[in-house]
Amino acid sequence: MAKVLLLYNAPVLPVDHPDAESERDLLHTVEAVHQALHQFEHSITTLGLTDSPELLLNTVRTSKPDVVFNLFEGFGTRPASEYHVAGLLNWLDVPYTGCPVEAMVLARDKARTKHLLRGAGLPTAEFNVVDAMESMQLPQSWPVIVKPAGTDASIGIDQGSVVRNVEELRKQVDSVLRRYGSPVLVESYLPGPEFNVGVVESPGLSTLPVAEMVYTPQPGVQWPIVSYASKWEPGSAEDLAMQPRCPAEIGDDLKERLQSIALLAFKLLGCRDVARIDFRLDAAGLPNVLEVNPNPDLGSSAGLARMLRVADIPYAQFIDQLVRNHLTS
Repeated sequence: MAKVLLLYNAPVLPVDHPDAESERDLLHTVEAVHQALHQFEHSITTLGLTDSPELLLNTVRTSKPDVVFNLFEGFGTRPASEYHVAGLLNWLDVPYTGCPVEAMVLARDKARTKHLLRGAGLPTAEFNVVDAMESMQLPQSWPVIVKPAGTDASIGIDQGSVVRNVEELRKQVDSVLRRYGSPVLVESYLPGPEFNVGVVESPGLSTLPVAEMVYTPQPGVQWPIVSYASKWEPGSAEDLAMQPRCPAEIGDDLKERLQSIALLAFKLLGCRDVARIDFRLDAAGLPNVLEVNPNPDLGSSAGLARMLRVADIPYAQFIDQLVRNHLTS
């Protein structure tokens, strides 16, 4: 049994904010992880952090946890706080689950991650980075997809994100800059299917079964992408259009290629414990890394939990193992 501080970000966005659901959904994950830890009789203190780091500092100093179970994803108003909090835990010299701060900093910056992937010879789509409208470069081919370079959970991605000409590009880049700030990632649109690969240390390093996002045409859904609505608006047309299937119905060669690249990307960014690597196939059917998620949804009904079930790894056992990864003998 260990003393565990279950840390998460308390919702700060108003309920009518367009990105509020991605923040509030974390409360379901907190409940699921708490129940899993309770099964193994850990002593659990729960902390929903608001905008004051002093609360975290004081709680760690008074409760003296053996491990912090880190579910902190950053405030909706300050996404970079995700790795600021991990940095505070480093400063306090307290063990915490999940990826270290260095991996979070790299992965949060999608453009920097893509430069790193390319430098290591790992495949990722052609891209440009836009810091301001006047510096925007035109892509070599169309269509392209426009994304905020510093958000996760598909925030800022909708059907309008895929653009086919200069006019649409300028409009979408301007919209993302105004709403989320710079930089903006303009990436070649890859027409093939999308896949997810979980990489875990449980306790040895391994990949979980590959999941596939299966596209079913729906009214008003032109592009088969995992948008904000497809993740956070159950029953919407975009949700119905992109449904997960695990294990993916693919050949062994592609499965092994996806898992091999996922392991390399995990190690390249310095990930730890658990991460999810997202892929999309290009026109030639070759996998390209979309992004590395160092802080994937650990909810009991989320994609990673689905992969665990297919791999015959009990959810509660996995959650307990993340704690045990950081216990000293």
